[in-house]
Amino acid sequence: MSDHIAASTQSGWLDRPEGRIAYDAAGAGPLVVCVPGMGELRSMYRRTTPALAAAGYRVLTMDLRGHGDSDATFTSYDDVAAGSDVLALIEQLGGPAVVVGNSMGAGAAAWAAAERPDLVTGLVLVGAFVRNPPMNPLVTLAFRAMMAGPWAPRVWASYLPKLYPGRRPEDFAEHTGAIVASMRRPGHARAFSRTTRTTHAPVEARLGEVTAPVLVVMGDRDPDFADAAAEGRWIADRLDGDLLLVPGAGHYPHVEEPQLVNPAIVAFTGRVTSRA
Repeated sequence: MSDHIAASTQSGWLDRPEGRIAYDAAGAGPLVVCVPGMGELRSMYRRTTPALAAAGYRVLTMDLRGHGDSDATFTSYDDVAAGSDVLALIEQLGGPAVVVGNSMGAGAAAWAAAERPDLVTGLVLVGAFVRNPPMNPLVTLAFRAMMAGPWAPRVWASYLPKLYPGRRPEDFAEHTGAIVASMRRPGHARAFSRTTRTTHAPVEARLGEVTAPVLVVMGDRDPDFADAAAEGRWIADRLDGDLLLVPGAGHYPHVEEPQLVNPAIVAFTGRVTSRA
């Protein structure tokens, strides 16, 4: 993050019935809310925020429930819960907003757009889970078992490099360390485990209600999908959106290839906010 943007960043809290959601704010202008995925932190948008803030937007990056600085006191950690937090944050900060979501954060963003179309001006869905992809049930069970014990932070840290088949950022080790430290806070490993056991079915059921313009961003080597390009095309077709396929990138193309992804996000945000 540039010194100018870092100096102007302010942290805040969103009060929810069962706990608090942490967020950072930078820049001024129309609102953009960035939602990370499972096992990630709001700082995953450290390469996205400066570009949006410099283009004249107020950028909010939030932590999911039980992640980062957010509380782990909630009873629900799924896409719908995260989507409800997104909407509450937009209302608190004076929306509407463009919502950028990665992984399950994309599912939360899509659900929010279906639930409150008046609050969501546009969607950027990155490495998006908006449905349950076909998976071997044994693999799913094994993954959940690995993420269910006190060893979860270490196992997740060992898995993260696989999600970056392209260029890892220079601060990858530092960022991974921050994730592990977050998971070791009281209650956070359990919240993470519960997040791994959620389903994206409620999001897929409401895709037909999404009316906001959509930009889908997928790394063509994203290991979370059997065919990332095909999944990206399916989402774009289903939501009548545009697809940016990022060559060589994995699950975090906005981190691996910001020089390709940032201009597309800024241009899309400019188009949709001019209609608001």
